[in-house]
Amino acid sequence: MSSSPSLSTRSSRLALLVVGLCWLAVLFDGLDMFIYGSVLPHLLETKTFGITPDKAGDLGSYATFGMLVGALTAGTVADRIGRKQLMIGCVTLFSLASGLCAISGSLAVFGLGRTLAGIGLGGLLPTAISMVSDYARGGRTALTIGLLMTAHHAGGILSAYVAKWLVEPVGWRAAFWVCVVPLLFVPVLLKFLPESLSFLVAKGRTDEARALAGRYDVELPAAAAKKTAADRWDALRALFTGGEWLQTLLYWLASFGGLLLVYGVATWLPTLMRAQGYALTNALTFVVVFNLGGIVGMLVAGRAADTFGAPRISAVWFALTAAGVGLLSVHMATGVTTLVVFLTGVFLNSAQTMIYATVSIRSTPDTRATAVGWTSGIGRFGAVFGPWLGGQLLASDHGDWGFTAFALAGVSSMIFIGIAALRTPKRPVAAPADQALVTSH
Repeated sequence: MSSSPSLSTRSSRLALLVVGLCWLAVLFDGLDMFIYGSVLPHLLETKTFGITPDKAGDLGSYATFGMLVGALTAGTVADRIGRKQLMIGCVTLFSLASGLCAISGSLAVFGLGRTLAGIGLGGLLPTAISMVSDYARGGRTALTIGLLMTAHHAGGILSAYVAKWLVEPVGWRAAFWVCVVPLLFVPVLLKFLPESLSFLVAKGRTDEARALAGRYDVELPAAAAKKTAADRWDALRALFTGGEWLQTLLYWLASFGGLLLVYGVATWLPTLMRAQGYALTNALTFVVVFNLGGIVGMLVAGRAADTFGAPRISAVWFALTAAGVGLLSVHMATGVTTLVVFLTGVFLNSAQTMIYATVSIRSTPDTRATAVGWTSGIGRFGAVFGPWLGGQLLASDHGDWGFTAFALAGVSSMIFIGIAALRTPKRPVAAPADQALVTSH
């Protein structure tokens, strides 16, 4: 009897390798994304670079604007150089950009670092999702992507601990130096991460793809028909023909409000909790609890949507998010606040995902990718606006309205997604379960 592992075992090992490497990359993505919010209370209290709340809001928007650029260009760049190379480039970019923040001597240089980091952060996540989708075992793609998404929130948890352990005794620059550490991970990706099978097939490197798929008993993806620019514009125009235009705008508005809420809270949670009178240590603990809720929410939302329907879950989730965020504007006992922060994290971080699920399910197969992509893209303008809005409220001494404003964004998304879902019957052909997760943030 041969002692060599079976094809099934080798396939599982390859899937575990790819998912594990991508999970670590997304962990570093989350760390870099959340580190700014975690150190922000210290930056404001010490008036580093003369920073004020409104300037802090601008800085938060720089990163999210960079993410918008990165997300919109990731697909085109990946099609040219490959998903593996793009992942390596993104990790390198946001790591070096954090180093620029660490050595910056002015607000302008710090802002440039955050913008460049955002480009890398925005390009990494959709690329990593594409990679794990290629190598996920049959029937487990949605579960695999859901597990990958937990890494982003694990990075948020890590950012809070980095801030707690380093900022007070060493200084805020040390926190950004930690975000340079992922550079050491680049050689690991170069050596062990295989190229995307979809990319190899699309580039006509079928022999290479077939050999890799056969070696690990992975199903070779079918060659997708290339879409021309005219095809893409036809798909976009289809979203506005007949009565579709109102539904499309409602989905876009819901996505705008949803990502305004997600990134507004992610950037300003520690600072707003500090303004409510909580100690800095407690404010950073809330970041940990919030992201723990995000992990739980990502694992729960999909199952709930399968049972009750994605549109209904999205609307209910946003309502519960708005209630939780609104409660945070009231100073409560620390234990009660911790519970509210956890539940808010559960609902907030997966409510936006359910918008994509709704759009995906209710679109036709030939417009689905365009519908989800544009809903995500428009929503990212909300991601830019959210951090800016929090800064403006604090700068005008209306910081107590911060949580209220974010709660109203949740209410608006609940209304928009609810109306859009009621106006359109469910399509007879459902989207793949993983489609809705591809652009979840």
